[in-house]
Amino acid sequence: MTNPNKLSAASKRALLWKDKPNNWYGAFTVKDLKGDLAFEESVVRRDPSSVLFENGLYHVWYTKSEGPSKGFTDDPDAKVWPWDHSEVWHATSKDGITWDEDATAVYRGKPGEFDDRSVFTPEVYKHQDTYYLVYQTVKSPYIQRVKNQIGLSYAKSPWGPWTKHDKPILSPADNAQWSGDDVHDRFSVTNKGDFDSHKVHDPYLTYFNGKFHLYYKGEQMGWEMTHGGREIRHGVATAETPFGPYTKSPFNPISNSGHEVAVWHHNGGIGSLITTDGVERNTVQWAKDGINFEILAHIKQAPPAMGLVRDLAKSNEPFKIFKWGLTHNIKTHDYTYIQRFQGYQRGRVKTSATHNLKCD
Repeated sequence: MTNPNKLSAASKRALLWKDKPNNWYGAFTVKDLKGDLAFEESVVRRDPSSVLFENGLYHVWYTKSEGPSKGFTDDPDAKVWPWDHSEVWHATSKDGITWDEDATAVYRGKPGEFDDRSVFTPEVYKHQDTYYLVYQTVKSPYIQRVKNQIGLSYAKSPWGPWTKHDKPILSPADNAQWSGDDVHDRFSVTNKGDFDSHKVHDPYLTYFNGKFHLYYKGEQMGWEMTHGGREIRHGVATAETPFGPYTKSPFNPISNSGHEVAVWHHNGGIGSLITTDGVERNTVQWAKDGINFEILAHIKQAPPAMGLVRDLAKSNEPFKIFKWGLTHNIKTHDYTYIQRFQGYQRGRVKTSATHNLKCD
């Protein structure tokens, strides 16, 4: 510094930064998949789950629907969003590039059930000898003020059959109040309530510190735009069994930023990638206790809706979790398809290495 007695606000903040290596600084490339997960006109495939490797095959689950979206109209049956009228599907691959679509894993519920409109944005977790799928649900009618919940299905094989738990395992907070009677007005509120008073999204289930942890994205009734974008934050709930009952952490929200939930086990704690919304977007964070997250690094242009390869989390090597995985690409407003991403560290790995990365 030129004069230690004359420091700008930026310089003062920089002096408070800890000396951190560039282990988490990197970049990404994406490319199209082959086989059944290649782009298909009039078909929506999006929000890939984590990738599991079982008996020589990679497995992924994802949101699938068909046809264009109409938005909110007077027709209660019209498809509102690309993830409306969706179900959870399953596909497999030998190399992570060419994929074979298997079948529907989780169907929408019967009329009147909590998931009768749509089931989407799945995440998978294997614990002992059982596989668990967690996902968002919507009950008809799909209106602006509808409250998303989180459901669960389980199976003894990644091929299924999947048994659906008969009720949601997590619901929005019930401490907010809409203003007026216009069901298509989601911004008018008398009381906004907790950070997750409108919707609970993007579930991620894992076992940590002797309990099942369900990480999720919260959307608040009457959320606003701030200097960091949308008011979107993450929370966590814990339970003794995968089926609950889940208790939301008293420390919620555990992030002040973020969008899709991407967390993994790292160095005895939990790592988290925060993207898209908020002042701390585009950062890698870590919490020894899975709750109190600190920023490890900023990260450049991370792909959206990342489906991480679970086995890569077994390594404590920084950035290994981002070596490859799945993402989605919004080709048009109506149609999204799944792609593969690959990541490489910058500074420690030569740029040319992007052409030599291989699947594990």
